[in-house]
Amino acid sequence: MTDIIVSQLWIYPIKSLKGISVDKAQLEKRGLRYDRRWMLVDDNNRFISQRLYPRLALIKQELSDFGISVRAPDMPVLIIPYPDAQIEMYEEVEVICWDDHIKVQHINTAIDNWFSEFLDADCQLVFMPEDSERLVDTDFAKNHEITSFSDGFPNLIICEESLQDLNSRVDIELTINRFRPNIVIKGCEPYGEDRLGHFQINGIDFYAVKPCSRCVVTTVNPETGVKESKEPLATLAKFRKKDRKVYFGQNLLHKLDLMVDNTLTVGDRLKILEPSAPLEFD
Repeated sequence: MTDIIVSQLWIYPIKSLKGISVDKAQLEKRGLRYDRRWMLVDDNNRFISQRLYPRLALIKQELSDFGISVRAPDMPVLIIPYPDAQIEMYEEVEVICWDDHIKVQHINTAIDNWFSEFLDADCQLVFMPEDSERLVDTDFAKNHEITSFSDGFPNLIICEESLQDLNSRVDIELTINRFRPNIVIKGCEPYGEDRLGHFQINGIDFYAVKPCSRCVVTTVNPETGVKESKEPLATLAKFRKKDRKVYFGQNLLHKLDLMVDNTLTVGDRLKILEPSAPLEFD
């Protein structure tokens, strides 16, 4: 695989809302700046997502001068403030994201009410401060890496050619935002992300450590907020299934070097240093 470039970069400041396509992004220890630092939780302080609330796919978010600007059908514009010195005034609570119990900050009830009204379900918005460290799965960690409110790893990478191949096998048009990657690349064979192993982008070391298992979120149409079919899971299960899970994309760890510019930019070239062995499926 040669001449592989970064073609898209995505961040998801509030977990499970629409993503934001950016031209460049600062890479920090827990992932791209702002990525999944906010999250909605239910009455039991457990995270909620499109798995139970597919309407979350209809909520748009974008970076503004004052914070995260949030829009949804028939709702007023909401601004989520960026973290600053005022965060010390926020209430500290403990929430659950998968199996992890995480100390976070609750912002305010006015923001909660906006989301509760749109979802017709009680919920709260919380923020992960800098002193809250959530470890990645220790079975795959290399150096006690941390992540945000992601499903488990700091970044996810997918090849454009993989999506093109999958689209050739299904009878609906799948867009990349169904799969919620952070880094999209082009210039490799379909499913080339399986073989990335140890690679660099802009001098930053990345490690593809675990193929990404897929769930019902991929069946939500991002334009309608409705689960309209069993695709793409039904098709992926035919050729990318192992141990009753289907896989698409690769979870990444990274190593920051303070002596280099830790910025990713669309157009950056990817250099493979040590490819990984091919994956085997059932």
